[in-house]
Amino acid sequence: MAPTLAANASQNGTDTFNYANTPSVKASDLKAASRKKRFQDVFPVIRDELVAYFDECKMPEDAKAWFKRNIDYNTPHGKLNRGISVVDTVEILKGSSLDDQEYFRAALLGWCVEFLQAYFLVADDMMDASITRRGQPCWYRNPGVGNIAINDAFMLEACIYYLLKKHFRSEPYYVELLELFHDTTYQTEMGQLVDLITAPEDHVDLDKFSLEKHRFIVLYKTAFYSFYLPVALAMHMVGIKSQSAYDHALSILLPLGEYFQIQDDYLDCFGSAAQIGKIGTDILDNKCSWNINIALKKATPEQRQILNDNYGRKDSECERRVKDVFNQIDIPRLYKEYEDEAYEKICTLIDGIQESADSAEPTLRRAAFKAFLDKIYKRSK
Repeated sequence: MAPTLAANASQNGTDTFNYANTPSVKASDLKAASRKKRFQDVFPVIRDELVAYFDECKMPEDAKAWFKRNIDYNTPHGKLNRGISVVDTVEILKGSSLDDQEYFRAALLGWCVEFLQAYFLVADDMMDASITRRGQPCWYRNPGVGNIAINDAFMLEACIYYLLKKHFRSEPYYVELLELFHDTTYQTEMGQLVDLITAPEDHVDLDKFSLEKHRFIVLYKTAFYSFYLPVALAMHMVGIKSQSAYDHALSILLPLGEYFQIQDDYLDCFGSAAQIGKIGTDILDNKCSWNINIALKKATPEQRQILNDNYGRKDSECERRVKDVFNQIDIPRLYKEYEDEAYEKICTLIDGIQESADSAEPTLRRAAFKAFLDKIYKRSK
């Protein structure tokens, strides 16, 4: 498989990207679909390995069937961007295409990220009493599932460590992989805790909201596992050992993750359902989003009272009043200013990566981070 993004990497360690004029590193729709299909083709192999372990343990047939259904229902769906990003980043950092064995191992790490995502979503849907996920009923809402979904979520997480042990135990970076998944899981759960106690759906208290708290939730609940984890896994796989390289990657990927979530918050309110593929509900659901925190910071006393009286209410008229305040404060203009500033900051951080074609050790490549940035910059869905 030819590298999908590596061709855009700098060939000179002193070059910088011309972000205004460089063609997008996004693949064509056809190429992206082919890349996604190859990644998806690895899933049945991994799933069958996990189910085979149930056979080794002589688990009852009904338990084996339940486990398989849990995996199939919750894991191989959605955009799969996190998992595919592991493969893409390995290719960029390696600087060449991957052979079949290398691809399988990179994809397996990518699927471990998707199992982590599945674990989070099954649990999150129960905590939020959500109805649907990815166009189908949430797992816990399926007939006969209910609270069994709690254990099913644990089992999805356990799949990660079974796969890592089976395929990476002999690697010198095995402990680093374990620590990375454990640390990222803990960080995400910390962010989830702050989110849950700051913005419960059944009790609205805007005094608990702040941009600082929003930033903590975003970084811990989203940025670590959605942005840093895939890149750090790829870095370990290609043999990058320098702690400063991981620190530098983190300094880029956390702002990227923050930018991504603020985009998500903005689009939930100001993107059309046709654009984002769903009807935004952050206002109705009392979400501690960027929009409300900016509004609270800018609101007059009269506007603040309107927000206090209407935010987080399951009422379309209340939602309209909140949106009116958002428009009075001109959230769209403030978002555009934020986006331009965030983009310039992230570009500067990426340009700070020192590439060296002569290095005997694998190093960071600006193209890996540019690929992430290009996927999300000015997205509308």
